[in-house]
Amino acid sequence: MKKFIPVLLLALALMPAVLQAQSNQPTREELERRKRELQKEMDDAQKLLSETKKTSKESLAQLRALRNKIDVRTRLIRNINEEINFINGDINAALRDVKTLEKDLDTLKQQYAQLIVAAYKNRSSYAMLNFVFSADSFNEAIKRYQYLKQYRDFRRRQADNILVTQEQLKTKVKNLEDQRVKRSSTLKTEEEQRLTLEKDRKEKDEVVSKLKGREKELLEDINERKKAQKKVQDAIRLVIRKEIEDARRKAEAEELARKKAADAERKRREDERKRAIAAANEAAKANAANNNPTVATPPPPPPPAEKPVVAENKPSRVLNVLEASPEAAALSDNFAANRGKLPWPVESGLIIGYFGKQKNADMERITEENDGMIFGTRKGGTVKAVFDGEVRKVFSIPGAGFVVMILHGQYYTNYVGLQTPAVKMGQKVRTGQSIGTARNNEDDSMGVIEVQVFKGGALQNANQWFKPR
Repeated sequence: MKKFIPVLLLALALMPAVLQAQSNQPTREELERRKRELQKEMDDAQKLLSETKKTSKESLAQLRALRNKIDVRTRLIRNINEEINFINGDINAALRDVKTLEKDLDTLKQQYAQLIVAAYKNRSSYAMLNFVFSADSFNEAIKRYQYLKQYRDFRRRQADNILVTQEQLKTKVKNLEDQRVKRSSTLKTEEEQRLTLEKDRKEKDEVVSKLKGREKELLEDINERKKAQKKVQDAIRLVIRKEIEDARRKAEAEELARKKAADAERKRREDERKRAIAAANEAAKANAANNNPTVATPPPPPPPAEKPVVAENKPSRVLNVLEASPEAAALSDNFAANRGKLPWPVESGLIIGYFGKQKNADMERITEENDGMIFGTRKGGTVKAVFDGEVRKVFSIPGAGFVVMILHGQYYTNYVGLQTPAVKMGQKVRTGQSIGTARNNEDDSMGVIEVQVFKGGALQNANQWFKPR
């Protein structure tokens, strides 16, 4: 017993981890849903890769498309393996059920055989009647008759049980064969995906090898894009600074107007008070002269001066000048609540660039830095607003296409690289509404749109705002 206690304690300690692992296991429905989503991603990745291959030379866009396709295919293979594990579990459960049913069927057949033998030995009607009428009393005869009836019913039920068990066994064996066929088909699919994955990796290695021969040219292109990015950032920050400054001036002007109105109201009330005091004094003097010239009646007390209104010291949020109205503050809160849940600005495609510095895993000297998240889509693809808001600016930058800035309370989403904008300044937009079309990338192989997120004048990490595909 003492030796058993440590083992029991260890089992109890590991139980939560085992239960947690089981709870994290995906269900069959989740695997099917994930498989469909991955297949759609694979189709999108293949379409974009096909577009990049139409150019006369290899490009970083083609390399990104290949790497994305490899990533999606790897996740698809992982999903297939999990599906195979489910099928193996179903096969093992079906095998256990078949063995149990076979054992039950053997037992039922043995019991039924014994009943048949006993019935054969007592097959004579005379023997059965003799068994009933040889009872010592009428009640005992009734009991013997009921026993014989129950015996016949039991034999019939046993025969029915054998038939039902045989049907269950047949169904289980059929399901087992179906699961084995499904496993064989899934294993074949998994093998095909692995072979295709190897081809994709070889193709990627070939593209990397060719790109390394043009590394100097690629670095020059990246430096040119950095200059264009700086122009975009300078223009965007200038617009935001102007927006904030205009909002601040408007708020200050409104506050000054409120103060002037309050001062004028206080002056008016003070003048009324002074006039009331003067009128009261004159009335008191006239009353004293008419009633008793020798006795002076004191004037009535002047009306009390109005106390200045002091605002209650209630805790309240400090509003940014961009959140001056309750509607803007509510919109800002809603936008912040959707951090990590914003939809993609394109209907189909892939992420070809993340926020911040991105070191190329295949080319050590190539490092790209992005101010937002970059989405690749088909050429001329529609670009959609990712949240409700108001278009604050639409402008173009040479070499970078059009920029659309949408305000969401104190947040901005900036869509950089539009070919043709479909909205205008001051227009209200809804989530998912088209705001234009994507501009083609450097080698004219796909449509590209960059989405930046600002909070006031501070650039945010766009990677943390969009939901995963």
